[in-house]
This record gives sequence, structure tokens and C-alpha cells, in this order.
Amino acid sequence: MPTSVSAFLRAALLGSSLTLLAGCSIFDSDNEKNNANKDAAAYQERSVEQIYADGWRMINLGNWEACAGTFNEVDRQHPYSVWARRAMLISAFCSYQANDYTSAISTADNYISLHPGSREVAYAFYIKAISLYEQIVDVGRDQSNTEGALVALQDVVQRFPDTEYARDATLKIDLTNDHLAGKEMAVGRYYLTRGDYIGAINRFRTVVDQYQTTPQIAEALQRLTEAYYSLGLNSEAQTAAAVLGRNYPGSGWYQSAYNILRGRNLKPMEDRGSWISQAFRKIM
Repeated sequence: MPTSVSAFLRAALLGSSLTLLAGCSIFDSDNEKNNANKDAAAYQERSVEQIYADGWRMINLGNWEACAGTFNEVDRQHPYSVWARRAMLISAFCSYQANDYTSAISTADNYISLHPGSREVAYAFYIKAISLYEQIVDVGRDQSNTEGALVALQDVVQRFPDTEYARDATLKIDLTNDHLAGKEMAVGRYYLTRGDYIGAINRFRTVVDQYQTTPQIAEALQRLTEAYYSLGLNSEAQTAAAVLGRNYPGSGWYQSAYNILRGRNLKPMEDRGSWISQAFRKIM
């Protein structure tokens, strides 16, 4: 679990809540853990102190689903209190730990809607973002969760740039972009093997335009060389190879692109008016 998540949990439960938790007991028997879900599900009117104590017991048992349900009781039984607001975030965290990402996102969204000016709202945005991030699937499947994760992670960085949440989100943004670039590359390679060079070029162009900081970029330029060469568009093929050689001169991808051009006695030569050249000048 990210350090920032663990740190928040300690602060949320132990910080100004020590008086509420003074009566908590830590149970570790098998019977206690087996009955935890049943206890949490049964409605029983309780004080804030008792609900928090029960929630802490679930956390110590590692019973995250029951923990989420327990802290939800604070809002149901003691709405509009500062403890209800805090319990909402703890419930989101517990749902995340239980891999119940739908509930974690829903609870975080609810918190953001109800308490947009709270000092702790950054954590709600962060829980939503990492819950989407954890649902990223392999590049062979639909990437809607990946795209949603990227938007949510960027939201954390833009809204809360000086927080530890933003630092962790920045690292995850890089990995998410690499994943999205990988999807474009996989589809582009498929089109290339079927001789659909225009379709392949469109996919590789997306990588060059949007994901230049990912490890996929060198291969994308080599594949563009191959696709343009196959279409007889020598100038674009030479430009792709030249830009590849300038940025990744020692890579195997450049050697491959160079060898492709040799089939027509061509050499890498950059056309400064090409979209490829302009795309790279834009970020330099």
C-alpha cells in the first residue's frame, strides 16, 4: 500500500480521535474474524465512540469489507458530524483495501461532492484515482479504466501539487501513459501485419504525438519507417528514421529502420516540414 495511504489512515483514526478510541480492544481470535462481517451487518444503535472502536477492531483483524460497513454506520447514525465526514474517508480506504473499487470510488465521489472545501478532500481525490489505477487491464482489452485513471491521477497532481498524493500520482501517470501507448502499439502492429498501413500509421502517430516520454516511442518511429516505406512514401520513411537516429542513435530500432531504407538505397534524412519532425520539435 502507498505510504501516503497508510499515513492518512493513522492520522484519521489516531490523530484527533484518540479520545474516541480509548476504549478500543484488539481482537485476534479466529472466531472474532469469522463473525466480524455478521456483526458489522447487524444494525445496532451505537455511539460514535463505539462505532469507531468497532471499526478499529475490524482494521486490526484485516477485515476490510466489514470495516467499510462499520464506518458507514457513522453517517447513518450520526449524520452531519465531523466524525461522519471523517468516517466516510476511512470507509473509502477500507473499500479500496478490500478491492471493492466501485464502492471506494463511489464513497470518494460522495465525499468530494459534499465536502469540496475540506482539508482532507485531497485524499478523496487520491483514493478515487488509485482505485481506478488498480483496475487497469492488459493492453489486449478495453482501456476505458486506464483512461479514467489517467484523468483522475492528473486531477490529483493539478489540484494538490505540493502533496505526497501528487508525488505518488505523478509516478502512476508515467506508468499509465506507458500502458496506453502499449495499447496503441499493439493495435498498430496488428494492422501492420495485415498490410493496413494507413491504420498502422494512425496508431503509431498517436504514440508519437501523445506519448513521447514513454519507452514505446523508439519502436513507434521504426514502425512508421516500415509503414511509410511499404506505401512508397520515401520522404516520410526517411524522416521517421532520421528522427529516430537523432534521439535514439544506439538503439536496435534505429538499426532496423536504417536497414529498411537500404532496400532502396535510401538513408535517413529529415524533412523539417514533416509532421514527425514538427512533433518532436514541439517538445524540445
